[in-house]
Amino acid sequence: MRADEVRTILESLGKRPSKRLGQHFLIDERVLNRQVALAELSEEDTVLEIGPGIGNLTEAILASGASVVAVERDDEFCRFLRRRFGERIALIQGDAVRAFLPEFDKVVANLPYKISSPMTFKLLDKGFKRAVVMVQREFAERMTAEPGTCDYGRLSVGVYYRSTCEISAKVGRGSFWPQPDVDSCLVTLSPREPPFAVADERTFFDVTKAIFSHRRKKIMNALASDPIAKRCASEAASAAFAELPNADKRAEELSPEEIGELSDAFLELTRSPRRTG
Repeated sequence: MRADEVRTILESLGKRPSKRLGQHFLIDERVLNRQVALAELSEEDTVLEIGPGIGNLTEAILASGASVVAVERDDEFCRFLRRRFGERIALIQGDAVRAFLPEFDKVVANLPYKISSPMTFKLLDKGFKRAVVMVQREFAERMTAEPGTCDYGRLSVGVYYRSTCEISAKVGRGSFWPQPDVDSCLVTLSPREPPFAVADERTFFDVTKAIFSHRRKKIMNALASDPIAKRCASEAASAAFAELPNADKRAEELSPEEIGELSDAFLELTRSPRRTG
């Protein structure tokens, strides 16, 4: 679908693309077809699409023979999608971050930047066979970042723990209408068993969030100043943060495995606070 065709459809709906909501419509059929091909779809698959808009990607997914469950929050787009596809898709109107998601096997979606992070974590918690998502290039680089780099953070650790993740293609801004200010990437996610064990996953994710929320501080100081750690640790336990593994390093210096060791030691410390006197 060309840019002028998208513009005509939007005008018929009385709409303009919302920059606030990250509404940029993918109009490059080569990219659409590449995204669907990367998902390795079959007639047995049920595909979750988030924010289908006017359905350009939806059409490409349906052409593969797969079933589609689409989540769209915009009233006018929902009405248009019902006219365009009828019962060929299962359409859920709502905010995908908050909405209940039915069962699905795979994910093929163009994620607005505003919800990319919470949606990624929600999907990884939900589980699926394979996902191919379009995200802004900066976000893709954070998803795949290695320890010791400026892009490495909580997202990198969470994605690594739950899945294998790779940037499958870089997509220029000219593939969208209207053009966004930045380039995008197609990212492929394949869930897997965690590559290392932790004593308690909630503690692992809480500690990860705490240390990256204060990434310029050393680990012991980051934990001492973070509300999550303060809530879990007694005053006596907090005094022993300096003895935790890698306590004198900063978050970006630790591998996910080392953060796992840190979270286990933190959990043990909070369970068995030191006695004084």
